Amino acid sequence: MRCMTIFLSVATEHSKNKREGFRHRWHERRCWRGVRQFAKTAIMISVVIVCRNQEPELSVTLSSLVQGAVEGLVAEVVVVDRGSTDGTAVLADAAGCRYVVEADLREVVREVRGEWILFIEAGARPLLGWVEHLHQHVMSGGKPARFSPSREYRLPFLSRIMKRPSALTHGVLMPKRQAIANCRSGSSVEAVVRGVATHKLNCEIVPASVLSLA
Repeated sequence: MRCMTIFLSVATEHSKNKREGFRHRWHERRCWRGVRQFAKTAIMISVVIVCRNQEPELSVTLSSLVQGAVEGLVAEVVVVDRGSTDGTAVLADAAGCRYVVEADLREVVREVRGEWILFIEAGARPLLGWVEHLHQHVMSGGKPARFSPSREYRLPFLSRIMKRPSALTHGVLMPKRQAIANCRSGSSVEAVVRGVATHKLNCEIVPASVLSLA
């Protein structure tokens, strides 16, 4: 198998004129057979993140996905940029993502390498144990799934009851074939995943909306 290089930049630092973000650089070069991994027959997933001017949020999500890449579950991360003017492109490239600009989501879905797709918001952060749970779910051939909401990190009570949650709040994992069937030309991620019957995984995610309050 080919080796994978992950070079992660995480940004969140304030300066007097603008927020440039602090950059924690983590560089890891590994061969799949050189690290702890799942069986060679394991099904791999592609992660799709649609964003616009969300460099700090994207860095948080990418850092949480590193374990999945190192352990051989995540085949690729596809960042679909909707016109960012910040450092999103630089961050995505440094992290080894496939970066596409203003692409039709239907074509993105058709071209992903994984047999399953995890749609997730920039800023969302899967918590400890997510790799094992997602691996077990895709290997069992289950139906689409979502993460469980974090019990520790969540929005205030009034915000939870007054704001309609996004269909992507807790991420959506679905087979590629179903994502293709749900996707029309010009579709948004929200339209692709909304209304899909999902199984709740026994692993948690911190929603992107919680990060925005920090």
